[in-house]
Amino acid sequence: MKPARLDHIRATDLAHAVALLAEHADSARVLAGGQSLVPLLATRRISPELLVDINGLRELEYVREDGDGLEIGALTRNRTIETSTLVAAATPLMVQALHHSGHVTIRNRSTIGGSTAYAHPAGESPAALLVLNASVVLHGPNGVRIVPVAEFFLGPHVTAARPDELLTAVRIPRPAPDTAVAIEEFARRHGDFAIAAVLAAVRHDADGRITDARIGLGGVGPTPLRATAAEQLLVGQIPTEDLLAEAAGSPIDPRAPTPADWREYVRRRTGRSAPELMTEGRPAEFSPFESGYDPADPIDRMIMATRNAVFPLHGLMPLP
Repeated sequence: MKPARLDHIRATDLAHAVALLAEHADSARVLAGGQSLVPLLATRRISPELLVDINGLRELEYVREDGDGLEIGALTRNRTIETSTLVAAATPLMVQALHHSGHVTIRNRSTIGGSTAYAHPAGESPAALLVLNASVVLHGPNGVRIVPVAEFFLGPHVTAARPDELLTAVRIPRPAPDTAVAIEEFARRHGDFAIAAVLAAVRHDADGRITDARIGLGGVGPTPLRATAAEQLLVGQIPTEDLLAEAAGSPIDPRAPTPADWREYVRRRTGRSAPELMTEGRPAEFSPFESGYDPADPIDRMIMATRNAVFPLHGLMPLP
């Protein structure tokens, strides 16, 4: 298929882009990297009448320190963020998440603003932003709004941005320097959308007791989710294998199905010990189907058919 007929206007500056969206709010889409938008156009899942091209707005392409955190312009390419020493030092989880987001050729074009506005439930960077307590900056005809990411994602490809608003930046608070982070992803191939992903940011006190735990899940519901029950279970505790196993079994969210056979499958194929993770600093690359995809296996078929998962938290918390 090919996209339906549409108009294309290249915005000359931020005010021009916002004015175009205000004028064509119900029929326009923003074109940045196009890595998410173009496939939707090509398959006619969406058929806007106008594309507002913001690729010329270099004022939206930056990574800079902003008070106690970072601000990243919406047009900043994901590869630029992934290779930024500033981002790596301030929020290493973002770098790790982007490493799993598509392939380098895709990240060379895709933007943080597009990835966030696309709001894919299995997207790695949206889940990372959720764990990092990030917020988005929205420019519209009535001014600027700052929306926490936890309130921004409303459903698959649905956000709290109004049709006449443009996402212009992402703000990420700087985690405490002693925060341990990790990501594990379960995907058919490296670079594919996650069938299930779990991201964690954890802090310990001097005695090894967990003082803060933030756990994000991708691919398990209509939006990226926080595993709040597991977080509450872990805070105040000294991590042990039994505690991590209990956290892995915690209820996630009413919107996230938790079939026991899926949980067992993921445990069986992607198990990793917490001490090993702590030693390595981040999970090593692995093939989730390294033991083979068996079409006769009902669990394998369910995985590929439903994309619903609860990824085990076991192995993501570094032991003291």
